[in-house]
Amino acid sequence: MKKTATRLADGRELIYYDAHDDAVRDAVDPRPLPPVATRSEIRHDRLLGDHVAIASHRQARTYHPPADQCPLCPSRPGRPSEIPAPDYDVVVFENRFPSLAGDSGRCEVVCFTPDHDASFADLTPEQAALVLDAWTDRTAELAHLPSVEQVFCFENRGKEIGVTLGHPHGQIYAYPFVTPRTELMLRSLAEHRERTGRNLFDDVVADELADGSRIVLDGEHWTAFVPYAAHWPYEVHLYPKRRVPDLTALDEAARTEFPQIYLELLRRFDRIFGEGEPPTPYIAAWHQAPFGRRQQTTLADRGEFALHLELFTIRRTSGKLKFLAGSESGMNVFINDVPPEAAAERLREVASK
Repeated sequence: MKKTATRLADGRELIYYDAHDDAVRDAVDPRPLPPVATRSEIRHDRLLGDHVAIASHRQARTYHPPADQCPLCPSRPGRPSEIPAPDYDVVVFENRFPSLAGDSGRCEVVCFTPDHDASFADLTPEQAALVLDAWTDRTAELAHLPSVEQVFCFENRGKEIGVTLGHPHGQIYAYPFVTPRTELMLRSLAEHRERTGRNLFDDVVADELADGSRIVLDGEHWTAFVPYAAHWPYEVHLYPKRRVPDLTALDEAARTEFPQIYLELLRRFDRIFGEGEPPTPYIAAWHQAPFGRRQQTTLADRGEFALHLELFTIRRTSGKLKFLAGSESGMNVFINDVPPEAAAERLREVASK
């Protein structure tokens, strides 16, 4: 992998990740952009104990532009974009409309491919491996920022999820706090260790493998399963079999197998609802250990946490979405219409040919 860092016209950082060392990345951003002015603010909810990002400048962000005006495609003569080069492999750049900025963290965009009409599932294993390299490198780099407590790499896919740019891309949020979902995991992890002397993540994976009814894919270095208490209609958790706290700690064997496992999962997601259905909307979310700068909310030993990816869709059946209504939105109590065992069986049925 070759990494080339440069700057856009308004001063934001842009990084090319290339599969070949001979790639030359000297294109200049010709746009007359003013300096980025953000108004991000983190506010603490005293009742719930969590945080809310107030980012009013995001109201002006690009919203469903036509394909020939997509800001994530490579630049063309007379049509400059966020990526100055006429082609690229993988690109990461600072978000022009970030939810988090400055002392409040950082937001980045990850463009998986220059092909506007593709999806992550269309990538080759080599391309998917390069995206993994980019996620890993950004996790390592963002970890050096003193204000950053946790790095979250994720992909929103589909208009139903709220995606405003159709080009295949993901995002990276570098939070200045431990996220509420991770706080809950850390609490359960500590309670399980105190009660049993064992690691909760290890026990969850071992129990799923022993039961077998919710296993979707089981490789040499990764296992994918629908969790016993799945919140979403179709939800899969993907774990490396050797527990590591974050992407930077994956060994070469796990990194090599990841593209095959992950691409197969994504392709099965697109087959859940049958031929002729529109692409399945989903969220793919990497859960990584916080950096432990706030010891009152994180484990002293980051090695207790288990890196994993959670992949889920809000579509519950053909033409119908799972809405977060009164119980989910009002009280955070999920009601799932699809039994996890049935979801796993369906995901096994739709294996790639």
